[in-house]
Amino acid sequence: MSAADLTPAAAPRGRAHWAVADCLSLVRRTLLNYRRKPVAVVWQLGFPIVSVLLYGFVFGSAMRVPGGGDYKDFLMPGMFTMTMTFGLMNTATAVVHDAGKGVMDRFRSMPMAPSAVVTGRGVSDLLIAAAELAILAGTALAIGWTADGGTAGTLLAFGLLLLLRFSLVWVGVWCGLVLPDAEAAGALYAVIFPLTMVSSVYVAPSLMPDWLGPVAAWNPISSTVAATRELFGNPGAGGGSWVEQHAVLMAFVWPLVITAVFQPLAVRRFQRLSR
Repeated sequence: MSAADLTPAAAPRGRAHWAVADCLSLVRRTLLNYRRKPVAVVWQLGFPIVSVLLYGFVFGSAMRVPGGGDYKDFLMPGMFTMTMTFGLMNTATAVVHDAGKGVMDRFRSMPMAPSAVVTGRGVSDLLIAAAELAILAGTALAIGWTADGGTAGTLLAFGLLLLLRFSLVWVGVWCGLVLPDAEAAGALYAVIFPLTMVSSVYVAPSLMPDWLGPVAAWNPISSTVAATRELFGNPGAGGGSWVEQHAVLMAFVWPLVITAVFQPLAVRRFQRLSR
């Protein structure tokens, strides 16, 4: 008579485990796509790098910084923020491409956590954004930009930039699930570019016309720009309005509001695709 096997059975893995595992699998898929197509990363970084060189060297001598200071130091926090904002288009384009190629349908037919599709996109885009910031920061240092706010302030500034990018991931996912094709996703440029221009990315709101300055100051992008200028110790931080005086606070509040609105919309839209 054989002895009974008294080895305790392994505890079944719960939904949380598989949700994380599926999310990481989709993150790996996205990063492998970038590894096979590195030109995509180069293209995404091309516009902000060219903008840094163009505005910093061609127009920099003609630009005025409130309170004085080097325009390149004033400009770089805006360039960092602009890069995070334009990442919305990359997210939307990737999602609408997957939806158009039937990848989303295949994901829905697989035994995987439904949340993994949107969370996987969010995590992978955040990792790519961190790499973009590192490359752009290296470019900024090469042209003479300096961060004088100390180590803690610098790290917090980059954290706020990634927080903004994280919130805009959900806007991009929602847009990618709503828009019909990649051409429509590309048309988002017509919305995002004016949004970055009517902000403090290039010019302080105090230097704009009286009717436009308050609009630019309350732009969520401006809060991140002003907060990072303050934390980096760069010129042009601050302003006369309440939102400018509390830029660091609002750089937390705006992304949280955006995430609270668009994350449920993105998840609900993805769930509706299977109906």
